[in-house]
Amino acid sequence: MNRRDTAALCLYFFYVYNHPMENLAREALSQFNVHMTGRQVMSLITYERELLDWNQKFNLTAIRDVESIRTKHFLDSFSCVLAWKAIPPRRLIDIGTGAGFPGIPLKIIYPAMQLTLVESVGKKAMFCQHIVRVLGLEGVNVIQARAEDLGKKSEHREVYDWAVARAVANMNVLSEYLLPLVKIGGTVLAQKGESGPAEAQSAENAMKILGGKLKQLIPVNLPGVADDRYLVLIDKVAATPPKYPRNAGMPAKTPL
Repeated sequence: MNRRDTAALCLYFFYVYNHPMENLAREALSQFNVHMTGRQVMSLITYERELLDWNQKFNLTAIRDVESIRTKHFLDSFSCVLAWKAIPPRRLIDIGTGAGFPGIPLKIIYPAMQLTLVESVGKKAMFCQHIVRVLGLEGVNVIQARAEDLGKKSEHREVYDWAVARAVANMNVLSEYLLPLVKIGGTVLAQKGESGPAEAQSAENAMKILGGKLKQLIPVNLPGVADDRYLVLIDKVAATPPKYPRNAGMPAKTPL
């Protein structure tokens, strides 16, 4: 072990025994069976620090205290593991990622995963590029664009194993954003609050039009969070008709 590795290991043990982030690591393991290495814990500590720093200058997220960042951003991102269990995505696209959630925390625990982060707001896309660079993450593509525009491009249309979105739009609108990006046999994952079951049921016709079929709703429990949360899973069972997604703004204006 060289001097640099020894220093990193010493720093890791310092944080494990003196830093509250160890609680997050324990919760990730007990709630979602996510095992984190020392290096991954250090990456989350750096991510948290950079997010707090940038949030003083730019309004990246309304969640600003450390405890809420760990629970409602990091742990909530890890809840996606309930959807794929032991078989993580090879290629994931995260639509409306904001400050990188859930995509970047998932990339930290799945280093081999190819990740595309999509965010239409410039300052948020810029932060994602910054944190990817600071953490030295490889195989991450940050795109400032709207989902409707991306879904028309051949390099993104029906090529992803999984498409994920958190708190982006109602399910009938979100289906039109995500399903065109997922290949047949792939899955859409929407992170939803208490309205998840009702939204999923009312969007089943839109899913069918777009080549999707509602697969499952998985309840999610986060420690200290009373609100009901769900993962809504949609299987891609047929090709999305070429006319979808419609032009930017149309899905939200006139939902299917």
